[in-house]
Amino acid sequence: MVFENPPRERIKELLAGAGNVAVVGLSDKPDRVSYMVAEAMQKKGYRIIPVNPTVSGSILGETCYASLSDIPEPVDIVNVFRRSEQVVPVAEEAVKIGAKVFWLQQGIFNEEAADIARAGGLEVIMDRCIKVEDSILLPGGK
Repeated sequence: MVFENPPRERIKELLAGAGNVAVVGLSDKPDRVSYMVAEAMQKKGYRIIPVNPTVSGSILGETCYASLSDIPEPVDIVNVFRRSEQVVPVAEEAVKIGAKVFWLQQGIFNEEAADIARAGGLEVIMDRCIKVEDSILLPGGK
């Protein structure tokens, strides 16, 4: 079966209902796309939880965790900034922590990861920028 993202109306519902957004691969460097996207989402009211095993301390004023499993609170959306070939273990961990949405940023696509996430009960969005979708679907804020 060919993968299709949920309809835009459903993506809007998922964004509007999201609280905690774990950003896997969030860089602590302000000139990186992951940082710019996460910062913009934070300014729109989303709670960003950084996940990056190479960063200790905090990013964007939030504690950075080495893995999704280290996050001590529920996660609504797992937003992934990793290469396509590296996302299967992230999908497995997203299922393990009971996240609601597995979101692969623009340019990231992996059918196996999508199958794992869907089988674990997560909604899957691939090859879409969360910031762009938010700007289009919730222009005034969430």
